[in-house]
Amino acid sequence: MSTISDFQTPLVTVQWLKSHISAKELVVLDATINKVVDSSTERIPSARFFDIKKNFSDIKATFPSKLPSSDQFQTEARKLGVNNNAIIVVYDDKGVYSSARAWWLFKVFGFDNVAVLDGGLPEWKANGFNMDYYANEINLKGNFEAYYSPGLMTDFKGVNVFSQDTNTLILDARSEARFKCLVDEPRDGLRRGTIPNSKNLPYTELFNGYKLKSKEELSEIFNNLVEEERILVFSCGSGITACILALAATQCGYNNLVVYDGSWTEYGTLTA
Repeated sequence: MSTISDFQTPLVTVQWLKSHISAKELVVLDATINKVVDSSTERIPSARFFDIKKNFSDIKATFPSKLPSSDQFQTEARKLGVNNNAIIVVYDDKGVYSSARAWWLFKVFGFDNVAVLDGGLPEWKANGFNMDYYANEINLKGNFEAYYSPGLMTDFKGVNVFSQDTNTLILDARSEARFKCLVDEPRDGLRRGTIPNSKNLPYTELFNGYKLKSKEELSEIFNNLVEEERILVFSCGSGITACILALAATQCGYNNLVVYDGSWTEYGTLTA
């Protein structure tokens, strides 16, 4: 049985995961969005499905992918067999996409021993590592305890305060065309626009292929946007890709990071 002594956040490589896949305390979570869980689903061995849309969002909320309650998050994490002493690696099938949201959610609920698999399932497969093609049974319920950290998320009221704060920079992860109002939003009826005083950092600019760019490359990108030590608030369409910016900023050593949970879907609707 492997043991873990070299775990680092917020990113781990597929080689690291391969060498620690049998560690007792390791929990691998597949956070792919719109995944169909059945006997034909391919996954990294031992991975458990982290259903962001159904189990780890407030499905009764007006806007998509909204933060669940502490009780809901704790209950669903325990169903996945997550313990307080777990070491968690999350991934998705796009490289680094919705896995960043899962990573951020764990941090929001007080859990820091969590990392994103850099390159995700595509990188794992590209290295020729073994795959599973069946759903993994979870025999024991975990003892995970959620402790909400409100400073890591903001809402409509909060982002309006942040947008007028000279010590805060709001970064929008949407494409340049959407940020500049050159194309329609993908959601029917949602107006074009931007949050006042925000800047654009398309999440796609943070990647080389399926993997995040090097720490040095990411730092250069952020340094060109962040003139001094500030609170960084991240927004996007519905709170998913904003977490990729938070992941990259964390990798670069930035602190005081906040995700606007409702993002432009909420803001554009409430200011229409």
